Amino acid sequence: MIDTHCHIDEEDEYDEILKDDFNNGVLIKIVSFCDVVNYDFALFLASKYNGIYLTLGFHPEYADFINYENLLYLENTIVNNKKIIGIGEIGLDYHYDNSNKNKQIELFKKQIELSIKLDLPIVVHSRDSVLDTINILSQYKNIRGVIHCFNDSLEDALKYIDMGFYLGIGGIITFKNSNLFNIIKNIGLSNVVLETDSPYLAPVPVRGKKNSSKNIIFIASKIAEILDISVDDVLDKTSKNAKRVFDL
Repeated sequence: MIDTHCHIDEEDEYDEILKDDFNNGVLIKIVSFCDVVNYDFALFLASKYNGIYLTLGFHPEYADFINYENLLYLENTIVNNKKIIGIGEIGLDYHYDNSNKNKQIELFKKQIELSIKLDLPIVVHSRDSVLDTINILSQYKNIRGVIHCFNDSLEDALKYIDMGFYLGIGGIITFKNSNLFNIIKNIGLSNVVLETDSPYLAPVPVRGKKNSSKNIIFIASKIAEILDISVDDVLDKTSKNAKRVFDL
């Protein structure tokens, strides 16, 4: 199994977490680090564990603080480490406060342009900002990546797919009132990758608990139920998608 999006904190018991995940069949974890203060720990993790890969970037919540030097440091860090396989999570988040919209958009565009320069996929965070996200992405050619934690409409899903993006499907699909059921029914698995966003968004039947990558099996099982196919088929197709988009 491949978890295409998760988080690990330096204060976690990461050796035990990773051992448990690997023992439960999660052989590849793509860990996202979106704050420059955590980059050293990210590089340490990637160097210590064979199955760990990284995406690095600046989350929109830091838009007020990121400067040219930070972006240059990001670029240099990526160039000098082959286990960094994407830029993310980056994007827009208007959920709590959109007063710094322009700064978020500027930071998003600069990181998209960096991804084009370095020929890397992006991992897009979009919360209460789907119209601006689609509008910005549509301005660029030769971009690719994953829409992290996708939970928008079928129409939006098709727009992202038409631009060449994959949809990151996580624990939300197991929630009782999730709209992802209809979307998966309509789009199938051609543009889907699996993610947990652990330690957040634990799926049913462990909802409300601390999430981990091993719970990706519950996400795969729900998709298999929706599409009336085997869990192995879901894991096979989504793993191939993950390897394709991240060039694994």
